[in-house]
Amino acid sequence: MPFEHLFPSFPAERILYEDEDVIVIDKPVDVSTHAPDAGRTDDAYSRLRLALSERKGVPEGQVYLGIHQRLDRDTSGVLLFTRRKSANAGIASEFEGRHVKKTYLAVVTGFPKKLEQGVLRNELIPADGGRMQIVPSATEPADGARASRDRAKARGRANDRAPKTHPKGLLAVTRFRVLRRQDDRALLEVTPETGRTHQIRVQLAAAGGAIAGDCLYEGAPAVRLMLHASRLELRHPSNGGRLDVRAPVPPELEQWLAAPRPAVGVSDPFFLSHLRAAVDARWALGRSTETTAFRLLHGEGDGVEGIAVDVYGEHLVVHFFSSEALANKDAILDALQAFGPRGIYLKAHPKQSNNLVDPRTPDLAPATPVRGDAAADPMVVREGGLAFLVRLGDGLKTGIFLDQRDNRRRVRELAKGKRVLNLFAYTCGFTVAAASGGARETVSVDSSKGPLEWGQKNLDANGLLGTSHQMITDDALVWLKHAAKRSDRYDLILLDPPSYATTKSSRFSAADDYPALAARALALLTPGGSMLACTNHRGISTRKFRKQLHESGRLAGTTIAQLKDLPCPLDFPAAMGVEPQLKSLLVTVK
Repeated sequence: MPFEHLFPSFPAERILYEDEDVIVIDKPVDVSTHAPDAGRTDDAYSRLRLALSERKGVPEGQVYLGIHQRLDRDTSGVLLFTRRKSANAGIASEFEGRHVKKTYLAVVTGFPKKLEQGVLRNELIPADGGRMQIVPSATEPADGARASRDRAKARGRANDRAPKTHPKGLLAVTRFRVLRRQDDRALLEVTPETGRTHQIRVQLAAAGGAIAGDCLYEGAPAVRLMLHASRLELRHPSNGGRLDVRAPVPPELEQWLAAPRPAVGVSDPFFLSHLRAAVDARWALGRSTETTAFRLLHGEGDGVEGIAVDVYGEHLVVHFFSSEALANKDAILDALQAFGPRGIYLKAHPKQSNNLVDPRTPDLAPATPVRGDAAADPMVVREGGLAFLVRLGDGLKTGIFLDQRDNRRRVRELAKGKRVLNLFAYTCGFTVAAASGGARETVSVDSSKGPLEWGQKNLDANGLLGTSHQMITDDALVWLKHAAKRSDRYDLILLDPPSYATTKSSRFSAADDYPALAARALALLTPGGSMLACTNHRGISTRKFRKQLHESGRLAGTTIAQLKDLPCPLDFPAAMGVEPQLKSLLVTVK
């Protein structure tokens, strides 16, 4: 773990209060209260437990933490745990008896000017997509949140009447007051008196002021959900005294209130806080001993415009995507140098991905690091325990696409006993994954001989090189025609073409040519076989991609049984309201 110092078990500065009975933390945004999936250890509960075990020098199993409250993953702020079982009864009595006072801060837009303070009383019922909604009146449409919001705007006050009756409705009561206004934005102090799912979010939206960054309730775009648990007041379980714990206001809330932007520029005073938040969100990757290459900062998805930063062992690779970011190169490099990398490489990408430029131009991608020492050439990084060779100074690419990490894991899980075809194979990352997963045979096709030779070295680095793994230098479009004539068949096909490509015999544009390409590949699938189809084309939405693949099935005369959307890795988050650049679908045929 070369950058282990960036990923402490739990930051000491986020522990707000601690004694023998309780410990209270300032939970970071994008961290779950407890593990959402088996095997995950990047939640607040697991990380805090690990930190306490390290501090005491005892196994984690000897550290007790009791959970009595939860904060949503996208909500930051005050979160309490008990330190010993004898404290549970007292704390439980406080929460169950509603003696605990919770105070939140929320930044909203469009909150009615006549609403300065008051009480919101509504009945809530579940809606589609994990949402909650206000119980509508008999004359209102079923979309209670939108209808109630419009009604509140019209009459200029909150719904403080007695709640309507609904057989499944749950009463939600929330007090609010406006602390500060800036144009159409407002900073609210909010105190829920009941504990319903999404209570604050749905009630503020219904009152006319959706929280910024709240996709579920039509909030304005922001880098995060602008909701923060700022204060917790309750009676101490042992001495009976009043425990009053407060968490500092996150800088993102102040920044968005002052000047709403979905992402900050690199010269913005909030740049460093966004960079630090991005690092915090990669805790599981930073602590991993099996994965040593990942994305540390993903541009607008992490609230920063124009740059991305990758970790490769002890080195960093910085990608610049805008002239503004490049103009602040030295300041960015200084900030990253403070992280302690052994060296930093630079990649300056053209504005248009279809610009034909020499990827090894020194101005775009210097062969030597711009800061620190050079990496081994090639160097070995690990991903899920597999070894991959990379070259950090070899143009704009390094030899591995980090955003395909989860897809390589999926291929590894799917490949056992199968005949696998890897088209546009590049350095054969998918081939290595398939071979390590027990594929009985692989065929890798790429128009360039060099990347395939690199792929053979990747196989060799994992002890997988052998006659069952065939490398073919050919134009994939041409090769597919010949394969169809030979009646070749494969159980699993991997299709990840570039957005634009030109060879001696063909030209390819994903926007126009993907359906025909995918149809040729689908025609080679065995009955019940699967194809992993990917595209990085920004102009192809997930909806369009699905339509393209349905068209591919029609062209191939194949019945598609399932199209399964596959999410991107957590270190490649999409900006709010924007789809991820990488779209991946697992296509299964009948």
